[in-house]
Amino acid sequence: MALQRVARFTDVPENRGLEVQIGQTKIVLLRVGDQLRAFQGECPHAGAPLAEGALCHGRLICPWHKAAYRIEDGALCEPPSLDSLKRYPLEVREGEVWVDDQAMSDAHTPPADDERTFAIVGAGAAGTACAAALREKGFGGRIVLIDREPDAGYDRTVLSKFVIAGEMPPQEVPALRDASFYQTQRIEQLQGEVARLDCANKTLHFVDGQSLSYDAALLATGGTPKPLAVPGADLPQVFLLRSRDQAQRILDAAKPGQKALIIGDSFIAMESASALREYGLDVTVLARHAIPFAKQFGETVGKAIRARHQAHGVVFHTDGEVVRIEGTDKVEAVHLDNGQQLPADLVLVGIGVTPATQAFADLPKAKDQSLQVDGGMRVTDGLWAVGDIATFPLNGQPQRIEHWRLAQQQARIAASNMLGGDEHYLDVPYFWTWHFGKNYDYLGHAESWDEVEFKGDPNHPPFIGLFSKNGVVAAAVACDQERAMAMLAERMKQPLPVDEAWRLIRDED
Repeated sequence: MALQRVARFTDVPENRGLEVQIGQTKIVLLRVGDQLRAFQGECPHAGAPLAEGALCHGRLICPWHKAAYRIEDGALCEPPSLDSLKRYPLEVREGEVWVDDQAMSDAHTPPADDERTFAIVGAGAAGTACAAALREKGFGGRIVLIDREPDAGYDRTVLSKFVIAGEMPPQEVPALRDASFYQTQRIEQLQGEVARLDCANKTLHFVDGQSLSYDAALLATGGTPKPLAVPGADLPQVFLLRSRDQAQRILDAAKPGQKALIIGDSFIAMESASALREYGLDVTVLARHAIPFAKQFGETVGKAIRARHQAHGVVFHTDGEVVRIEGTDKVEAVHLDNGQQLPADLVLVGIGVTPATQAFADLPKAKDQSLQVDGGMRVTDGLWAVGDIATFPLNGQPQRIEHWRLAQQQARIAASNMLGGDEHYLDVPYFWTWHFGKNYDYLGHAESWDEVEFKGDPNHPPFIGLFSKNGVVAAAVACDQERAMAMLAERMKQPLPVDEAWRLIRDED
């Protein structure tokens, strides 16, 4: 044990963390009543400085992606992190804070004293979060993590933000977990494609003829990008973007100076427009809406993001539907139903996803092919579903929301309920989107609002905007306001009057 003096007790503020450093190790000090705690200073998810996060309701919320940890012991409360915080021994001597440079030992894998088998179909963000949560919550039985894609457990959010911008090689896309985690936690990784689910007999049947019986199962198969159904869509320079392999193929085809046409103005489409423009291509977006993201962010922010794209050279077309892609062995142009012809060397299609539920033919589905679940993410006895494939109740209304962090939140709830719990989704949806060096955060899920108010100018960040209905915050959107949004991520779990929200935001300045 090597205690080192790092601060005075009075140096640690009551409403936020204090970062200190021992050698190369960054540590955050937090007040817990009249005591202090010392935890790792960087978020396990993506390395955000936790001292810049918010403290609210006994939780420390990460400033970047809103992972939440219990300040009493550093336990993980909210994803996208999959780990609790490392805790460091601490002593206070005559008002001075001394911290050990060696973290306390982590909890061990639960003993293998449970004969049950839990199957998880889909090894992406949600499936991996469920597997980790099951072990965290003490499940000692067999966990089988199944995916049709080899090496499926990686961070897909970086594909449209950084990989096709040439800023992160595809082979360096971070894994959600390294190989040692699966080994030490006894999580079996199985590459295979489910052909059929037999709910009555709790059995998964695979395309190769194998089968797996389970005691409880989670479906987390995500979404499949909608293809463009027009002549020429099968040309080799027409791309979808969902996997690391697809990102690699885009990079192999893309050359600076080429003309790239993005079909659609979804978040994937617009992030891809930013990325390919940064990579040096001439980018045109064939948009379905005059103002991108107006439904989610409102017209003011939507216009600001479009203006940001235009300032960086992106061209927008908002009239016409694609009827044909011209070319013999390579893309040459895209023809629209209004007679226009747009030259292109590369086409990227971003018109949304379809829930990947084809293998679950015996389960009742909504019109969009999603599975309907209750507030605990349960489909039927012994079966749960989360993420892009799940329509779930939110504020009394059925919703299907395609957000990375929400899928992980749902997966943790499902893990608790697979173990006999009775947890329900009572959280705040959150996502982030990246455009030409700026990250836009969104909290909530407002389908309508009667007032929107901004602090700052969306055209010149930083800014934060609150959407309210009947005087209560329904959603928030911001850029470069990490601490305030971290606070709201926790506080919006209860009805938050808009006047109180502005007071909280001012306090975080």
